[in-house]
Amino acid sequence: MAEQTTAHHLREYETIFLVKPDLTDEGVDKLKDRVRGIVNREGGKLIRFTVWGKKKTMYPVAKQPRAIYVHASYLGGHALVAEVERNLRNLDEVTRWLSVKVADDIDPETRPVQEDVKLAGDMDETRGAVPERAGPASAAPDVIESLDEEAPEEA
Repeated sequence: MAEQTTAHHLREYETIFLVKPDLTDEGVDKLKDRVRGIVNREGGKLIRFTVWGKKKTMYPVAKQPRAIYVHASYLGGHALVAEVERNLRNLDEVTRWLSVKVADDIDPETRPVQEDVKLAGDMDETRGAVPERAGPASAAPDVIESLDEEAPEEA
């Protein structure tokens, strides 16, 4: 009896993968459809895709300073994760990926499929720089002098 209940429970995984920044929205949708097909073919359940948009990476990845971040949340076994990563490895558009187990023994019936989300990402570098905030060093000299004069009186 215990074997039947564990067979219907799956693990929850998250996979985040970086896509080359010059890929169009249609290209990202094709990648999502490919991963969705792998998850369905291997007996898993895709919960949600979230496209975080184009963001600056900490260091250049595949000689690119930016990448499109895609997050997939799904239910399945360890063989499903291996198959998803194998397919991501074979795609030229995908530069990096990371899969993490989130939870054990999840009943697929309790996890509804959610609608895909697309976020805006960072601003492009061509739109202009963000102005820096003024700190105490950039304050006018007369304001700093007036603060120095008030300090001994308060003490």
